[in-house]
Amino acid sequence: MDSNRSFDTLEVRAGLEAENESFAALVRERLQAEGAYLINLMASPGAGKTGTLCRIIDALKERFSIGVLEADMDADVDSRTVAAHGAAALQLHTGTSCHMDARMTLRALDSFGKLPEVIILENVGNLVCPAEFDVGADLRLMILSVPEGDDKPLKYPLMFKVSDWMLINKIDTAPAFDFDFARCEKNVRALNPGMRIFRISAKTGEGADAFTAALEEEISASMREKREAKNA
Repeated sequence: MDSNRSFDTLEVRAGLEAENESFAALVRERLQAEGAYLINLMASPGAGKTGTLCRIIDALKERFSIGVLEADMDADVDSRTVAAHGAAALQLHTGTSCHMDARMTLRALDSFGKLPEVIILENVGNLVCPAEFDVGADLRLMILSVPEGDDKPLKYPLMFKVSDWMLINKIDTAPAFDFDFARCEKNVRALNPGMRIFRISAKTGEGADAFTAALEEEISASMREKREAKNA
């Protein structure tokens, strides 16, 4: 402790971030070793995570084995829903934690034994905490729904900065809401020029085929790269 003052400072956040990164690296190593692909799906409550997830499962389950990690503070409603669509589902109760971190994710992956080819983590619903923790995913996929408003990139910039792809969901409700698609996408690209953006309705299916086709291509390419790296 500094003798010139009566207190010292410990940067606990830096320690937490370093620990999380070490576990995220272990997650990536596990995915690489087994050639699996992990998606971190993030959104606010009610944005349509589970409905979108079911669209993904229905589109990809004939091509890949799929496992879903359903993270929630409590309840198992979503796990029952995705299991009915043919995915292996594991319910994760986070208690008072409003996000998944890499250590939790690694422990959850261990519960599968041999990993499914595609694992989708449906993170706890909010646009703040999940953005702060790298879980070692291959793809960070976020959803913004039309009823939430087009100003969310300005209010929660970190989520839009760290995500790789964004879905604007519930486009079927656009006539009922003052949502400016062009303004929203402009604000997103100011934060993240490389963001890939899709407009969909998980309810009606509009735009879903183009999104899931792009996702299948992305997963297949990643799996080829992992096989090549393993055999090199």
